[in-house]
This record gives sequence, C-alpha cells and structure tokens, in this order.
Amino acid sequence: MNVDITFLPSGRKASVRAGTTVLDASRRAGVSIRTRCDGKAACLMCKVLAENPSGLSPLQDNERRKLAGTDRLGTRLSCQARVLGHAVVEVPEDPLKAAVRRQLMRQAEEDELW
Repeated sequence: MNVDITFLPSGRKASVRAGTTVLDASRRAGVSIRTRCDGKAACLMCKVLAENPSGLSPLQDNERRKLAGTDRLGTRLSCQARVLGHAVVEVPEDPLKAAVRRQLMRQAEEDELW
C-alpha cells in the first residue's frame, strides 16, 4: 500500500510504500536531508519536525534515547521514523545555506545604504 508524504517548506511530495523511512522518502522526492551516518541514528543530523505525527511510526526506544532533551514536540529522526499514513514533515534549512543566506541579506542591506 502506498502512502503520501509532503515535505515543507518546499511542498514536494512523494508516494512511497508504507514503512519507508522519511529519509528514503525524502530522497525519492528530491528533498535533501543532511545525514552523516547513512541512516543508523548515530549522527542526529537528520532531524525533522512532524506536522502530523499520526502519519509516522511511533517513537522506538533507540530514537527516544537519541532525542532526549529535544525541546520541540514532534521532532523525529528521519532515518528512524517510518511513513505509515499521510504525513507532513518540515525539513530544517541546512545550517551552511542559512549562514550564506544571512550574509547575502546583510550585504544587500549594506548595498542599499550606498
């Protein structure tokens, strides 16, 4: 059975087999989620925010331990969360891209002064 997942803020969607990890679904949708451990829950770089957690598998002990102390409700590891129903997840902006974007905005503001 196929289920749909939507990635925010891009709005890209993928139809995947139920039980597919969010990380694999993102690759299918062409959405980049940072990871270093290739889905082994070791690097914690693949965090996403589940907009409707009911579409994802429940937290397992391994993921719960890794996310201990996370302050945002709905935070999941995309390599561990599996899509079971219609899901919507928000992918945080890559930190390097965010830094470049901020610098470009500062530069644009400075250019306006001239």
